[in-house]
Amino acid sequence: MAHDESMFAGLAPQRRRLLIAIVAIGVAAALAGIFFVVRDGGPVGQVPQDEPGPVLLVPGFGGSTGGLNVLAETLRASGRDVTVLPLPGDGTGDLREQAAALAEAAGVAIDRTRASSVDVVGYSAGGLVARLWVADFGGDGVARRVVTLGAPHHGTSLAALAEEVAPGACPIACQQLDPDSDLLRDLNAGDETPDGPAFVSIWTTLDETVTPPDSARLEGAIGIVVQNVCADSLVSHSGLVTDPLVAGIVAEQLRSTPPVQLSAQDCARLS
Repeated sequence: MAHDESMFAGLAPQRRRLLIAIVAIGVAAALAGIFFVVRDGGPVGQVPQDEPGPVLLVPGFGGSTGGLNVLAETLRASGRDVTVLPLPGDGTGDLREQAAALAEAAGVAIDRTRASSVDVVGYSAGGLVARLWVADFGGDGVARRVVTLGAPHHGTSLAALAEEVAPGACPIACQQLDPDSDLLRDLNAGDETPDGPAFVSIWTTLDETVTPPDSARLEGAIGIVVQNVCADSLVSHSGLVTDPLVAGIVAEQLRSTPPVQLSAQDCARLS
């Protein structure tokens, strides 16, 4: 950066050089301050993975929490602190508002347990809520793991059909699950698994709600198809939160060790 030395013209050469040097140091310090402020507001890198904190379970469309009890009890039996998150608007309102509620719940869980991070398991549309939280509501700094179960990461044709056939029966969360929705277009426009947490996507080939089922694929995440672990599994979309095998898969991904891909060799152990 060039300096205007005319303001120092009346000074002796030695004093002029000293003042120019002081100004240059000040400018450099100011630029460094800007640099670090930008860094402080930017990506935080991966959240430490070896210190499991509390677990938050996020329900799917409709907000029903009862179906998550099997998974919650499985995780509690392994010693985890688990909260099932009630969603605003009965889980049918704006997914962004649900993500804001998740952000608040994560803060409460961290304050209560004094943990440095949380693990989040999002079922169905709850998986999108978890991703929105990470992307837009500060979750990238406090989420250690994000595990999604049958999440329509790229929408579901059922939502598109509902909008077409019975638009009045398709509330805003339903509309946002349309594969062509603005929300999904924005959410998937960049990195689907941004820095911060480790991501795992678990889904079933027999999903009758997320159609096609492979809409649950998440680029950059560990992808686990239930039938690739146990080929004879008949787990459906709703069964993802009640099936013992799936509960075992989730518990495996929430350990203090890094999340791992699973195979048929793990079927007997996790069933």
